[in-house]
Amino acid sequence: MKKILLFFSELNNSDLDWFVQKGKRETIPPDRLLIREGQISEALYIVVNGSFSVAIESQDKKELARISEGEIVGEVSFIDTRPPLASVRSLEESVVLSIPRVQLLSKLQQDTNFSSRFYRAICLCVSDRLRGTVSRLGYGYDLDGLEAHLGGFSQSMISNLELAEAKFNWLIKNVRAS
Repeated sequence: MKKILLFFSELNNSDLDWFVQKGKRETIPPDRLLIREGQISEALYIVVNGSFSVAIESQDKKELARISEGEIVGEVSFIDTRPPLASVRSLEESVVLSIPRVQLLSKLQQDTNFSSRFYRAICLCVSDRLRGTVSRLGYGYDLDGLEAHLGGFSQSMISNLELAEAKFNWLIKNVRAS
């Protein structure tokens, strides 16, 4: 499941408009660092297409994860002000929507309704990542496994995810057009 669907399921249309207006479409060449381990990220990134490796550079570039279209990068830095523990490097030419940190922090401080939706969305993404990690360690279920285990999502959750997918497709269309 794309994390972006969890993220967008919490945001409204005006939030997405704001992301498109304030965000910048960036083409990232292969083997370029998007986020450097130990340095605060300058933006929140939504991967429009392409792929990235998340690795600990200080430990022989030990890869932790791969990120592709529909993933969010740099979101943890908006919850926790400590520098990232891993680097994110492009594996191929990739396109991201980059939302500048300063503008996003300003929006979060000025618009409490947006802030509430944004932080809930981030929590859903981080929760899903934690569940995936626990599952990979051999415990519990990730969301996809949990869906099979419990017989599927509730109808309201399915509706939210379908709407989130439509929102993501709208955002992709608008980013590619810019």
